[in-house]
Amino acid sequence: MQRGYPVLPGFVVGAEVLQQFLENLNSSESLVADLPHSSLYLDVTNWRQLQQVAGRLRQEIITASVPISWVGKILAAARAWETEYLIFRPTVMVPNATKALGNISGLLESVFCPCNQEAIASGLKRTWSQLFRARSLLYWQRTGTDLRKVNFAVLVQPVRNAMASGLFHANTSGWEITATWGLGVAIANGEVLPDVYYIQPETGQLIEQQLGSKILAYRIENPATKDSLQPVTPSVLALDNTCLVAYLLEESKQKQYSLQAEYLQQVIVLGNQLVSELGSEFDIEWTISQVNPVPKLYLTQVSAPQSAIPNVQIIKGLGAARGRVTANAYVIANSQLKPEQLPQDVILVAKTITPDWLPILQKIAGIITEKGGLTSHAAILARELGIPAVVSATDVTALIQPGERLLVDGDRGEVSRVREDITIERIAAKGGSPENLELNHSHSPLPSTPAKSHSWESPPLRAFGITSPALIATQLLLNLSQSSLIEQVQSLPVDGVGLLRSELMMLTVLEGQHPNSWLTDGRQAELLERWTEQIMQFACGFAPRPVLYRSLDWRSHELPSFPQEHQSTSQAVLGDRGIFSYLLNPTIFELELAALAKVQKAGYSNVNLMLPFVRSVEEFSLCRQKVEQAGLTQLPQFQLWIMAEVPSVLFLLPEYVKAGVEGISIGTNDLTQLLLGVDREQEQLARRFNELQPAVMSAIAQLIEMSKDAGIPCTICGQAPVLYPEMIDRLVQWGITAISVEPDAVERTYHAIARAEHRLILEAARRQMKGG
Repeated sequence: MQRGYPVLPGFVVGAEVLQQFLENLNSSESLVADLPHSSLYLDVTNWRQLQQVAGRLRQEIITASVPISWVGKILAAARAWETEYLIFRPTVMVPNATKALGNISGLLESVFCPCNQEAIASGLKRTWSQLFRARSLLYWQRTGTDLRKVNFAVLVQPVRNAMASGLFHANTSGWEITATWGLGVAIANGEVLPDVYYIQPETGQLIEQQLGSKILAYRIENPATKDSLQPVTPSVLALDNTCLVAYLLEESKQKQYSLQAEYLQQVIVLGNQLVSELGSEFDIEWTISQVNPVPKLYLTQVSAPQSAIPNVQIIKGLGAARGRVTANAYVIANSQLKPEQLPQDVILVAKTITPDWLPILQKIAGIITEKGGLTSHAAILARELGIPAVVSATDVTALIQPGERLLVDGDRGEVSRVREDITIERIAAKGGSPENLELNHSHSPLPSTPAKSHSWESPPLRAFGITSPALIATQLLLNLSQSSLIEQVQSLPVDGVGLLRSELMMLTVLEGQHPNSWLTDGRQAELLERWTEQIMQFACGFAPRPVLYRSLDWRSHELPSFPQEHQSTSQAVLGDRGIFSYLLNPTIFELELAALAKVQKAGYSNVNLMLPFVRSVEEFSLCRQKVEQAGLTQLPQFQLWIMAEVPSVLFLLPEYVKAGVEGISIGTNDLTQLLLGVDREQEQLARRFNELQPAVMSAIAQLIEMSKDAGIPCTICGQAPVLYPEMIDRLVQWGITAISVEPDAVERTYHAIARAEHRLILEAARRQMKGG
């Protein structure tokens, strides 16, 4: 603002204001006491008590009176902006934290309200009361955080309706602008596929533009004067943001670009000016406010590399696994030298990591790598372990010193240096869920056969933030590999496991050795028992819900202890991927099938087999013969699936079905690589040529349609729906059977599916009304 940029003003209602408010309440002792040790004992494993206590605490805040003098000061300051509406953005700080807070972006949400005394008092109380929601109380106790030490402040800013809003992403390879109608809430929530404009940085010229899928938009309006726009009910209204309204766009607007030429040029000019301030790589959020006499462009957020802004110790990368954590750095400059073990609760800083690092990553707090994209091994392993990760952080092993205190923000893709005595958590306006929250309760098991719809009204859903009684017909599944996570995730509202990654599951079991080494040493029986035990843990933990076990899919160089005969392809990008390696070395595959057969004989009928990286029908047929020889097909419930990730499946799926394929799961990571010629480890290419490319989206749509024609289920288990949640609308519209995601993405994926299905129902109703 001091440099003349169009930045919205703001002021802070400090943490001491909330402390005063609580002290003035008659029940202040119960509100600020350390709940586990006070007279108001809270057993967070008892969901009924948790809900009752949370409801009572929040009710005490909501029904209390905010001093008129406080409201008057806020109103007087806000009136200077000549705005009708305000947004309250919560922020949290915990001094001298003994334990990292982790990801708390889902605990606290922004609140919108009209600019008048009554609404300000109500909005402030609704913002404060989030500190005592059930999921918040659960989280504070799980992390050992004393509520009396939580500093909770509120940033207040004006908010106006917008013609359009969006993002500006600048890097050395080009500029990318995304835009949608109305406020930017729709993009933040992943409810639209925004328009995209590709800009040449040197000239500022538009190279290419792509029309998005924008069915709804957001606006703010006084509840007493709402117009005739048809409203919908998105999840952002959870805090009773009655002045924030989502409405369906007219069909003509859906087909128009949201950023007119003159405003596109303004955004380009603003970005060009920021290059001189921030360098060639940065991200901004912008909005074109509807102010008189002409709409005005505002800058609402800036994210830039460490070197761009003086005295800001931030290193920018790609947020690969959600969450925030503070810990000391453990730097490995040479990633070729994998250590035998890592200290507990450190943040690993390395150039890159490979899957065989998994056993030594079990107790670390976070991961930062110099290389890799959002589907790199580092990203996948971090998501499997449920720890924050930032990848593609340039020169991070040189910039970070061993032992430095770091804050890794996996949501924003940032690494910050912090003081030893303080932990800061900055809350984003987007939704999300705390890491690793669970309640111990009974779970009503879901059928192993595909369900038509589910009503998630049980206690576990409320604990995970899914409070609406929405029905979803699209199944929601989990991607897993670590048996240590089963207890934490088995009560999530999912229909089963859509991808059990056997190669990651077995890394700890194999103790860093290739399976052939076990056979050579005469330990085949021991390996078979261990293998069976691992699979059985998942079968038991999720029974009777189905578990889709994917057989081993290692590239030949991903284990350093591979026998010498396997090293010839160590530099190959693909290596001996998929079932081709089974034909070269059938013994290991036969042992894997024997383990599955033992699980069946133990009484578990919920484990199905999925073959990875299938290149041809002949390969599949040979593997099916071995499956039959192992006796797996004698069980009527057993199904044999394939991963749909090699592009040849687009031409051969009917032949695969004739040969015995009973279901497919689309692996978007490999499918994208092979369709577009992009290596997942080359972050610059992977960032630009991603799953949203028309060729990839067309391939996904074709696979879903072919599966429906063949009468087999089609799921998707790659990272695309999580990385690009706007894709979920298309998947649901096309008729995907199920979407399989990591545990930390369950809540937001559930909401995205519910919204997508709701929009389809609304569209169908509108068409029926027009037809009538």
